[in-house]
Amino acid sequence: MFQRTSSVETLGRSPVNAAGKPSAAAEPKARPRAAVAAKTAPRTSDVVAAARPQAAKSDEYYLLKGQVFAALIEAIDVSQLARMDASHARDAIGEIVTDIVTAKKVVMSISEQDELLRDICNDVLGYGPLEPLLGRDDIADIMVNGADTVYIEVGGKVQRTDIHFRDNAQLLHICQRIVSQVGRRVDESSPICDARLADGSRVNVIAFPLAIDGPSLTIRKFKKDKLTLDQLVKFGAISPEGAEILQIIGRVRCNVLISGGTGSGKTTLLNCLTAYIEPTERVITCEDAAELQLQQPHVVRLETRPPNLEGEGQVTMRDLVRNCLRMRPERIIVGEVRGAEAFDLLQAMNTGHDGSMGTLHANSPREALSRLESMITMGGYSLPSKTIREMIVSSIDVVIQAARLRDGSRRITHITEILGLEGDVITTQDLFIYDLQGEDPQGNLIGQHRSTGVGRPRFWDRARYYGEEKRLAAALDAAEKVGP
Repeated sequence: MFQRTSSVETLGRSPVNAAGKPSAAAEPKARPRAAVAAKTAPRTSDVVAAARPQAAKSDEYYLLKGQVFAALIEAIDVSQLARMDASHARDAIGEIVTDIVTAKKVVMSISEQDELLRDICNDVLGYGPLEPLLGRDDIADIMVNGADTVYIEVGGKVQRTDIHFRDNAQLLHICQRIVSQVGRRVDESSPICDARLADGSRVNVIAFPLAIDGPSLTIRKFKKDKLTLDQLVKFGAISPEGAEILQIIGRVRCNVLISGGTGSGKTTLLNCLTAYIEPTERVITCEDAAELQLQQPHVVRLETRPPNLEGEGQVTMRDLVRNCLRMRPERIIVGEVRGAEAFDLLQAMNTGHDGSMGTLHANSPREALSRLESMITMGGYSLPSKTIREMIVSSIDVVIQAARLRDGSRRITHITEILGLEGDVITTQDLFIYDLQGEDPQGNLIGQHRSTGVGRPRFWDRARYYGEEKRLAAALDAAEKVGP
């Protein structure tokens, strides 16, 4: 497939002249330099290295990289490159880049040339400057605010990196490459897009003209190793006794609503709870961008679809939830409840699909119930408020509240039961709460999970039906003994 033409290997093109040097079309003029990776200090004190401890790359490095990249694009046939597997494509690009650097008479160490090759391969075959960030398992979020500003969240702390893109055009191209993998698009006519990466990481893109300073890209990464409730206990997100209660809640098919703010760990907690679903149960998930990582064998994953260019073909969350009822589900799991689908989820919970779960954005269990009522009302249902509240009470058993505290830590702050209605008011009782107690000298918040002393929760009969009442009683007794 490849032929050698003078000193540069090409794919269907010949960008070199008789002297063996890249032609003017292939090689932008550049002045020789003694070394590529001359180090410069980070522009701001809060800049951190993206992939490993190192100084920020210099402007000269990015200039050379741009020139080599331009020459490379002239030297290859992208359509042929796309048909090759990644390993062969990287080898081919490596040979061309080596020839281009040699022709430019650039003095580089082997490590510097390897770094240049890696960056260019990432631009051509991957997601460009994002690749080293995507490869790090300790990063929770990647936030790109235009070509020159990239932030990451590590260990609950947001930090600025030394990563930047060539320009906003490159950033938009990478955004388009990401969303096209799941059949979506982002451009001026459709500037907002939700998508996902192959590993399930959630992606949001908002482009010009809505994003004034350049495309904004947000990636919520998920760890390769799935978190468990035991690990949440280790991290302090919940007490051992609280985790035991959550296991029982998942096992005995309580209908669960997980509430929390952005980045509070709602999806992580939902994944943990689904680990206690029996492998024989048929589970159907509905999401805007598929990110749940269920381990059961009998799972059907559904994803919404935006309209096409003609404004047709849209499939909403409500469409998915309503269709689930025709698919013989035993549990329905909604990644995030945002609108009128709340009514259909409650209907499903109340018609034999026990153990269904969903998440929504709210700051407390009480607020979560109010938001659920508002979603149904705004969805066009002309139902009295009391009727909607009766539906909520008969459908939802437990609300679990997750929170991201100001020190970056994540905690499960409430495990709350729905008891019933007193007049027009929904009554609840907390089984577990998280009490903040202070702050240590390093600025870390100190607190404790404690039981409220409820000895017989409302789902006791359900636990007895599944043979879990002794385990539930033991967990509640142990929680009371821990006490404050």
